[in-house]
Amino acid sequence: MDPVIVVGAGPVGLSMSLALAGQGVPCVVLDEGSGKDELRPARTVALHADTAAMVHRLGCTTLRDEGAYFTAWRTMRGGRESQRITFEDGPAPIHLPQHALTRGLRDAAAAHPLVQLVTESKIDALEQDDRGVTAHTRGAETTWWRGSHLVGCDGARSTVRKLLGIRFPGRTAVERHAVAALRTELPWPGEALLHRSPPEEVTARPLADGVYRLDWLLPARGDLVTPDALVTRIRDSLAVWCGGTTPPYELLDTGVHTLHHRLARRWRDGRCFLAGDAAHLLGALGTQGVEEGLRDAENLAWKLSLAWHQGASEELLDSYEAERRRAVAARLRAADQAMPVLRTGGGLRAYLPGASRAAELLLADGHLGRGPLGAEPVYAPPVAVHDVPTATEPGGPVENVPVTAPDGSTVPLRDQLGRGRLLVVLVAPGTGVWDRRHWVGAGLMPRLAAAVSALPVRAELLVADGYPGAAAHTVLLVRPDGHLSATFAGVQPAELYEAADAVRRGAPEAPPTRAAPRALPAAAPVID
Repeated sequence: MDPVIVVGAGPVGLSMSLALAGQGVPCVVLDEGSGKDELRPARTVALHADTAAMVHRLGCTTLRDEGAYFTAWRTMRGGRESQRITFEDGPAPIHLPQHALTRGLRDAAAAHPLVQLVTESKIDALEQDDRGVTAHTRGAETTWWRGSHLVGCDGARSTVRKLLGIRFPGRTAVERHAVAALRTELPWPGEALLHRSPPEEVTARPLADGVYRLDWLLPARGDLVTPDALVTRIRDSLAVWCGGTTPPYELLDTGVHTLHHRLARRWRDGRCFLAGDAAHLLGALGTQGVEEGLRDAENLAWKLSLAWHQGASEELLDSYEAERRRAVAARLRAADQAMPVLRTGGGLRAYLPGASRAAELLLADGHLGRGPLGAEPVYAPPVAVHDVPTATEPGGPVENVPVTAPDGSTVPLRDQLGRGRLLVVLVAPGTGVWDRRHWVGAGLMPRLAAAVSALPVRAELLVADGYPGAAAHTVLLVRPDGHLSATFAGVQPAELYEAADAVRRGAPEAPPTRAAPRALPAAAPVID
């Protein structure tokens, strides 16, 4: 088969190509730019547990080398602290410049034998047929590209979306923020800060090397932010936080960030898909458009991988739009409901009765990946198989518990994701203590291993010493993107097969004829 064509080489497009390549699917990435990213310290990305783990799996080293974890989240009202959240019970968000994330993903893509990066290539036409997609690019060369599928990750002004005739309704300029990146010392090293004195609101989020990104909420219809006005904001904010005296600071970058809320009508058109800003724009109240784009990539990659290797049902490919569009729409609705309450204060108790600090909690949720404004999505499973309870509801993201892999190593569960395989996890207390050779052929293991080998899609058997809320001998079926599909009490081969078949949404109507994957894309461009 031909490679998958990915249009756009930002964080989402590069992640899409790496996620596919990690599952043995060759990709061509068409980059309109030169392959070099503008250094903008004030344009940053905050990633939470699921997306940070994904980026690590893709081989991006800049997250580790140039990111900064929040040590705490501090909220101030007026000049006093009103709440402080630490991360003792869960992983902290990690914060880094977007150009650093993009560079790390680009380096990983350039080193992968199944990814071909093509710069200075702007798509201007595409055609589809029953077997694939043909895309035309102009730039350094005028070229036709042939792919099995095409994913448009080309941003808010997506050419792919326009060529497909897909509408992109929504609201423009939902909010505006003045933004600055500066190096300074604050009284709370490494802590993120939300300072509210309605209608004023400013956040300070730490980056590496003593740098902070500061965001000031601007009036909906205000004057342009002049350099002098921005410097005044910086000095005033730092003085409030540092006892009335502005500390020394080095201003690195500034800008005005305008937030839009838009949602494409369709995310799939035949063999073409939209992801990231091409499909949705959001960002108010702490939500991150890049992070939702990474979730798009992880959701779609395993489905396209199955289609490329074995063939996939139309229902499975349709489920990308059904799951991801529903999740993003819910996030947009939550933000649209909360924003009038937070910005005006009206009806706050009706929105969250009895919550004296509800505004701060809502904003913290959005920034910290919690609640309706920030939590990881839950996808409705195709069948409601939930024989035994766990702390994870069906369709929710699994807990990152230690598991024993087939080679005997103990690894975090999320390290096993992104390989295009279902994960079958047996909860077996004691396996973390006893040598694997003593239990791998005992008890339920032989029957479960046989049941896993007979599943209709590739699967991997893992063993966990425990899982939150799960009894001994619970079996969990986990999708390749880390969402729980089903749970069982013990080994139930027929039910496990049925659940695995439901995850893939049934067999494809006509499995494709494909060539073996090669180091470079299977189809070369045709030069006019």
